[in-house]
Amino acid sequence: MKTRILTLALITISVIGIALFPSLNRAKTITNVDPDVSDQQNHRIEVVFVLDTTSSMSGLIQAAKEKIWSIANTMAAAQQSPDIKMGLVAFRDRGDSYVTKVLKLSQDLDSMYVKLMDFRAQGGGDTPESVNQALYEAVTRISWSQDNDVYKVVFLIGDAPPHMDYTDEVKFPQTLEMAKRRGIVINTIQSGQQPQTAPVWQQIAQLGNGRYFQVENSGNAVAVSTPFDKKLSELASSLEDTRIFYGDARQRKIQAEKIDAGKKLERELSEAALARRSTFNASTSGKANFLGDSELVDALSSGRVDLDDIAEQELPETLKAMAPEEQKDFIKQQGARRDQIKQEIRKLSDSRQRYIEAQITPDTAKESLDEKIYSAIKNQAKAKGLIYESDSAEY
Repeated sequence: MKTRILTLALITISVIGIALFPSLNRAKTITNVDPDVSDQQNHRIEVVFVLDTTSSMSGLIQAAKEKIWSIANTMAAAQQSPDIKMGLVAFRDRGDSYVTKVLKLSQDLDSMYVKLMDFRAQGGGDTPESVNQALYEAVTRISWSQDNDVYKVVFLIGDAPPHMDYTDEVKFPQTLEMAKRRGIVINTIQSGQQPQTAPVWQQIAQLGNGRYFQVENSGNAVAVSTPFDKKLSELASSLEDTRIFYGDARQRKIQAEKIDAGKKLERELSEAALARRSTFNASTSGKANFLGDSELVDALSSGRVDLDDIAEQELPETLKAMAPEEQKDFIKQQGARRDQIKQEIRKLSDSRQRYIEAQITPDTAKESLDEKIYSAIKNQAKAKGLIYESDSAEY
């Protein structure tokens, strides 16, 4: 009798196990293939560009101004949709109008970009530049995350070697040891072909656990205008119109500065650059740059705040004139409109990328600034759990 009961129990367990096995196997597969992309704490990128802004760098500086949004889109293309912060250390040399200017890490790429637009290539002329000081400030004056899971990276871009005769500067080998302890990777991009620069740039990349690249003074940037650029730039403006900011006087001041930065970009950027920016702002990684602080549509839809809890004086004038139900309907309509515009941007962005890839040759792409930065990011970010599947950068 006991034997019969035990046999039946074993059969029952086996049947249940067989029935559940496909579901269990699917769950295991999903866990392995599709990690929790909502856990942004483990999916972050902090990148600082250390950029020579002396006269000889005019071509590459202009390329950088055009391509920052491409670089942002490239970094955003990881499966995990990382949060992205960018910073900048501009440098020249002693005797110039400045030695270094530091722009802190920020998710507000619009404001950083506006400041980048104001940089002009001037000064220099004696070949060595203040590379040592620029690198030191990139490592020590930037508020890098203490989280070891964050991909922290510097791109040193210039055409001249450092002054090693400045006795009161921290030399690059010592700075790179500090960077290594802090988990910061240092890549170098040499502009032009000055022979005395290459060995130093290669040494810096080696000591910084990074990679060395060389581009022409123009940056070898891929610059292709597309039939989709104008529409994407128009959609970017429409997308920004869906934002509803709220808050106290301090928050309103920050919001006004962000709106002003966006308007400056609309006035001064090319349609191609505005198209790239629209692509980034419609992405998950671009959400912080697009929204800024205290944006009502997102705050309500995410459940972070309740409309009834917001003081009337903190609401924008457009909402103050409405009844409570009208306010909710209006905010809901703005959210639906935003979703529709984002879908249009993503669809056009895909078409734009395919159009560009069809226009450029493999050799041109391989030598471009875009691809060299992408190859470094793709290789290095893997150690932090960021996976990039595309064979090419976002243009």
